[in-house]
Amino acid sequence: MSEAGLRFACQPGCIRCCDTRGFVYLTEQDLARAAAHLNLTPEDFEARYIYRTRRLLRLRKPSGRQCHFLEAGGCRIHPAKPTQCRLFPFWPELVADRTLWHDTGRRCPGIGQGALVQIGTAIEMASEMEHAYPSFYGQ
Repeated sequence: MSEAGLRFACQPGCIRCCDTRGFVYLTEQDLARAAAHLNLTPEDFEARYIYRTRRLLRLRKPSGRQCHFLEAGGCRIHPAKPTQCRLFPFWPELVADRTLWHDTGRRCPGIGQGALVQIGTAIEMASEMEHAYPSFYGQ
């Protein structure tokens, strides 16, 4: 990571970020976009794929897999993927911490590749995560 920015370019065929332990969280807008992409009502999409708590929505995990939509060739809902997925690796904790960015680069071959993303742009993208998931970022 330099003072000027970060390099990242998603690598063709790579699904490492998706095939990692953890949960995928959604906003209400993410739910609506994914449902529309699959020609489902938001209610049907939620009934099939979402676990809802009082404050959070997350994708249910299918048995033995990380995500219902992860396939060998990539994400089945890629054009409508959740904010968390769309913004990776420009998450606040990764943009703010050189060590975490580099550690993530050991798992993600796209980190360090591609055109330079200006640091201001990276911070704006990270800010979108903070707004989408305020309970994660103390807001």
